[in-house]
Order: sequence, then structure tokens, then C-alpha cells
Amino acid sequence: QVQLVESGGGLVQPGGSLRLSCAASGSIRSIPVAGWYRQAPGKERELVATISSISTTNYGDSVKGRFTISRDNAKNTVYLQMNTLKPEDTAVYYCNVEVLIMTTMTRKYYWGQGTQVTVSS
Repeated sequence: QVQLVESGGGLVQPGGSLRLSCAASGSIRSIPVAGWYRQAPGKERELVATISSISTTNYGDSVKGRFTISRDNAKNTVYLQMNTLKPEDTAVYYCNVEVLIMTTMTRKYYWGQGTQVTVSS
């Protein structure tokens, strides 16, 4: 019913920037909450940032001041601007959205396929 397509990952040098996008499509009435999570090799998946429908944001301690989450409700797209990247930011980044389904008016969570971010010189 809902598809998520992530883009924007890649290889960047320490101190550099990347912008991730997560576009949702399908039977979407609204997206109450969206977020980004990441998982590094051998580690558990952790919260990066979340954003509500009224753009209230929440960030993991390790990215505060460096990452910015935003959304375009008209495009059903969530962004993650990552600045001053560090090697420890290397991970697979996943978007996660809570969707109010148009046809059933029920809420479901969906995960993106993940996009690799590698910070290395």
C-alpha cells in the first residue's frame, strides 16, 4: 500500500555533508511522524531524528547540532541534512514513517530499504 524510496547516501570525507531523502508514495492520507534511524556494523539500530506533522523535531545526542531533519508534506518526503560528518556516523540509514492509510484510515509503520553512508578519508 505504501512504498518508501531512500536516496542520497554515499562516501564523504570527514567534515563533509550529505542530504538523505525518503519519498513515500501510495495510499497515504497523512504522515503523522517520520524519522531516521541508523545501524552500524555490529551495533543496534539507533534513533537519529524524528519529526512530527507540525515539524516538532527530536534528535539523538550524537547528532545534535550537526544533523537537521525536515519534511515536505506536499511531496510526502522527509529529509536528513547531515553536516560535519564524522567517521562514527558511518552506518546504514533507514527512514521510518507512520502513515495514516487513505483507504482504511488505520495507522501503520513502514521502513525504507536503507542507504549506506560512509565517512572516510
